[in-house]
Amino acid sequence: MKHFDNSFLTEDIELIAGVDEAGRGPLAGPVVAASVIFSPSVFIEEVNDSKKLSAKKRDELYEQILDKCLACGVSVISAGKIDKINILNASLLAMLNAVKKMDVQPDLILVDGNKTFNYHIPVKAVVKGDSKSFAVAAASIIAKVTRDRIMKRLSGYYPDYLWEKNKGYPTKQHIEVIKTIGPSPLHRKTFLRKIIDDKTQAELYLNTV
Repeated sequence: MKHFDNSFLTEDIELIAGVDEAGRGPLAGPVVAASVIFSPSVFIEEVNDSKKLSAKKRDELYEQILDKCLACGVSVISAGKIDKINILNASLLAMLNAVKKMDVQPDLILVDGNKTFNYHIPVKAVVKGDSKSFAVAAASIIAKVTRDRIMKRLSGYYPDYLWEKNKGYPTKQHIEVIKTIGPSPLHRKTFLRKIIDDKTQAELYLNTV
């Protein structure tokens, strides 16, 4: 994975940022993106696509990544904003903002997936980048751990939805709760149209506020 990143190094490209997001699929909560830059000599052996790691291992690597990276930026886009601009645009905005938040700016940005955002620094999309690029995989871990912690905290305010377990994803239990008591203010209303119709959604929502 480090070899993949270093293959882009040239006289003009000395620092590479890996960028990824977490939370495109959930019914509730934000989408979170992270951007990470490492020195070309730095490598953390167990860094991998966050989906391939246990929660415990992600937490361990999260601390190592923050300790060894040159810069890290994180951006959180709310469910309300997702409903307004759609999840793709929200994800790209989160990734752009994550890059902007870093104290150090890279010479090249590698983004997981097949879409990019406009920036004054070159941006390259890498399909399955979190399995190919060390920096992108590290960003995927930072984004995933950050979002999971957010959902665990939010679960304290809306315990019925069991976000501490499902992180807002459409599990059978989560869907049944939504059908029974309606969505919370932190649910993505545009994601619920196949679960409950707009009229029912509005009626249930009014009963929760």
